[in-house]
Amino acid sequence: MPINITMPALSPTMEEGNLAKWLVKEGDTIKSGDVIAEIETDKATMEVEAVDEGTVAKIVVPAGTEGVKVNTVIAVLAADGEDVKAAASGAGAAPAAKADAPAQAAAPAAEAKSQPAPAPVPAAPAAVPAASKADGQRTFSSPLARRLAKEAGIDISAVSGTGPHGRVVKKDVEAAVAGGGAKAAPAAAAAAAPAAPAKGMSDDAVLKLFEPGSYELVAHDGMRKTIAKRLVESKQTIPHFYVSVDCELDALLALRAQINASAPEKDGKPAYKLSVNDMVIKAMALALRDVPDANVSWTESNMVKHKHADVGVAVSIPGGLITPIIRSAELKSLSAISNEMKDLGKRAKERKLKPEEYQGGTTAVSNMGMMGVKNFAAVVNPPHATILAVGAGEERVVVKKGQMVIVNAMTVTLSTDHRCVDGALGAELLGAFKRYIENPMGMLV
Repeated sequence: MPINITMPALSPTMEEGNLAKWLVKEGDTIKSGDVIAEIETDKATMEVEAVDEGTVAKIVVPAGTEGVKVNTVIAVLAADGEDVKAAASGAGAAPAAKADAPAQAAAPAAEAKSQPAPAPVPAAPAAVPAASKADGQRTFSSPLARRLAKEAGIDISAVSGTGPHGRVVKKDVEAAVAGGGAKAAPAAAAAAAPAAPAKGMSDDAVLKLFEPGSYELVAHDGMRKTIAKRLVESKQTIPHFYVSVDCELDALLALRAQINASAPEKDGKPAYKLSVNDMVIKAMALALRDVPDANVSWTESNMVKHKHADVGVAVSIPGGLITPIIRSAELKSLSAISNEMKDLGKRAKERKLKPEEYQGGTTAVSNMGMMGVKNFAAVVNPPHATILAVGAGEERVVVKKGQMVIVNAMTVTLSTDHRCVDGALGAELLGAFKRYIENPMGMLV
């Protein structure tokens, strides 16, 4: 009996991914554990390993296909002794895996680049939820097409489908939007308006402001779309509150230099080299330990109080940013945090992080000090309730006991979700952070 290989869910929140590359071809014999494909999510590229053994009878979804839904059949295997041609001929009618079926692949990290290709071919068009046409007939459409149509105010039943069996796919909706046709009835559009997500100006509205030929269009990739979606969600749903303090750095810089100077050699290099950001991560984790009421996440029904401080650290990568997480940072030594952060940062830039390495967390740190930024306010990234924005360390003149003295200092701004971390609690958390920065020996005991 043919064996379906389906698009795996590489993280708990993954709904679709891009099939970047096939590492096998039709006719190849594979066994369990063989790497057969590379899948791109919004933040990483993952290798997919085969679970079953057999011969690749048919590749259903070609390499480069974008927006392939989880559990869509992407290839068919002929089991040992089974006729490959017979398995391949039945591939088009193979049913897609149920939503609760086990994933067909495991996924260690790897890197790849996607290439443009046709939209994915579903295995079972009849199973796709359908809209109704005015004459009572059903309109088969993909989930992505329905979502795009809803956002654009398009009546999907009036869109001509070019997919298998007349199914409406992403490109059909995009063509309808570009042509200005198939708009929903005014009453329906008005009813849907309050629930529609906030969007920027349309392409036409922007492009008509500029001379033809004076620009080029760069399509949004999955990462940029995800960042935009999450930031809009954050600003629309989270009441932000901001608290800022100045922290003196002289004691911290002196301790950092002393620790780095005493680092043992390992393979001819220091075993660790602390950065100021490593010490910021530790100080934030300890502050959350000391002020546990601020180490929370908001849900509609509960306050989620976390037992550990899992600190996400914003890392800039080509096309966007990602936030790898130092788990239980309050329990780790500065050297452990430093080495872990170097590894996570390197793999983040290579897009080789596993989903569990950047999803979740209880707070975040965004440091733009190395870029010369004096101060800024960061956007809370749910489910976090706080994020710390760190500015540049610089020499400043301050007054101490009536005398002007020069100190190294930096400005930090804490953004909070005011639903669960109000101003007084945010100030208490920031005060605890400041104490650790200005008395850094407390981070060693």
